[in-house]
Amino acid sequence: MIKKIKILLFLIIVNSTILFSQEFPVYSFKEFEPLLHKNDDKVYVINFWATWCRPCVKEIPTFNQLYETYKNNNVEIILVSLDFGKNLQSRILDFKNTHNIKATIIILDDPDSNSWIDKVNKDWSGAIPTTIIYNKKAVKFFEQSFDYKELENELKNFL
Repeated sequence: MIKKIKILLFLIIVNSTILFSQEFPVYSFKEFEPLLHKNDDKVYVINFWATWCRPCVKEIPTFNQLYETYKNNNVEIILVSLDFGKNLQSRILDFKNTHNIKATIIILDDPDSNSWIDKVNKDWSGAIPTTIIYNKKAVKFFEQSFDYKELENELKNFL
């Protein structure tokens, strides 16, 4: 009986460790889609990126700077990773730490991108990096890379 209890406790601890080791939430598109349509007083900057995308990696400092500048101004930055494959959580955690990312990172894990790309924006080809800036009054879509001044100027149109 004691052996069974020890085994049960071990399994509970292992499962808890696995559950709580997921630092980044993983969404299907259906779960993610409401983040594209929030109707509150915030401005949302949503960037689709991946660790293997050179232009995406190059613009990460831009989003870091934007986060630091506007984190107390009702602006929420969400970095949507389109990475895939093994060890996803640990790879993105390493990337986050290496690049000192403070903004929210989520993982969009919905391999049928052809079914949801048009729902993000009808003009999106699926290329990354891609950024959407929106509030309850307006939405702008950008299938391009940004430097800081360009991104900040676009954001200021929503403030």
